[in-house]
Amino acid sequence: MKAYDLIIIGGGPTGLNVGIAAAKAGLNYLILEKGALVNSIYNFPANMTFFSTSKKLEIGQIPFVSHLDKPTRAEALEYYRRLTETFDLKVNLYEPVDHMKQLEGGGYSIKTAYDTYQTESVVVATGFYDTPNLLNVPGEDLPKVVHYYRDAHPYVGQKVLVIGARNSACDVALEAWQKGAEVTMAIRGGEIHERVKYWIRPNIVNRIKEGSIDAHFHTVVKEIRPKEVVLEGPEGEFTIENDFVLAMTGYQPNYQLLERLGIEIPQDEDRVPRHKSDNLETNLPNVYLAGVVCGGMQTNTLFIENTRDHGEKIIQDILRKKEMVAG
Repeated sequence: MKAYDLIIIGGGPTGLNVGIAAAKAGLNYLILEKGALVNSIYNFPANMTFFSTSKKLEIGQIPFVSHLDKPTRAEALEYYRRLTETFDLKVNLYEPVDHMKQLEGGGYSIKTAYDTYQTESVVVATGFYDTPNLLNVPGEDLPKVVHYYRDAHPYVGQKVLVIGARNSACDVALEAWQKGAEVTMAIRGGEIHERVKYWIRPNIVNRIKEGSIDAHFHTVVKEIRPKEVVLEGPEGEFTIENDFVLAMTGYQPNYQLLERLGIEIPQDEDRVPRHKSDNLETNLPNVYLAGVVCGGMQTNTLFIENTRDHGEKIIQDILRKKEMVAG
């Protein structure tokens, strides 16, 4: 069994950041990522632009140079590729973690799809973008339903329903409409969300006002059928013709994985995984959370830019404990 000082679960920006801090501290570490490098960013829309500036996304004190103030998805992918190469980070890609077992003598055994590892400490940096919030309605499993939008081209000339009223939904609705889709929006609330990007919100509001995009407010999806969707609004149920459903309903942490690892999840509205605020240690000794997963269902509170200190904070705590044992 391969033994490490630290196993990091998740190869996104936060996982890489923790890896950099571990490498600088001289720890024997390994990053396990179930998909591609920075898998969540890879699955962002192809033409997405970050809300944050490139400077706020920098990690490891390595400059993030972009053509404009706010970088694109492509620029972010290039940055994190170069970051991985610069620090020669030890990353196993396409190796999902199955479960974790606490060892009698201390430390943990981690079983993946391909191997088993022993480690003194664990950092869970799995984010939340990999698990969409489902509609839980009949027909959601049809091939026409998409929870991850990549590109507008497949929807040219098609009747598209976009569900949601936040940044992703507004971006998708506008791009699909601009490329020639017939776009309808189903919005649970009474308006486009107030926190939509300041350069996007006026555009989507105006497209709705002029009738270019048909928006149904106070409306939810009741059923999805092969060529239509049943909606329910203030005046009751109604049906619209439909070719594709783009469900931009948000995402949540992978709670199934967290529970398999043994991390406690309070059964309240926020479902913030149990961890300490000072050193980010969970209910399990020497098992830490890092990055946006710390926010639970409060997915609009933590981002790359305000969790960049998590790596150093965790590594400092690991080193402190090692010194106590050695001393």
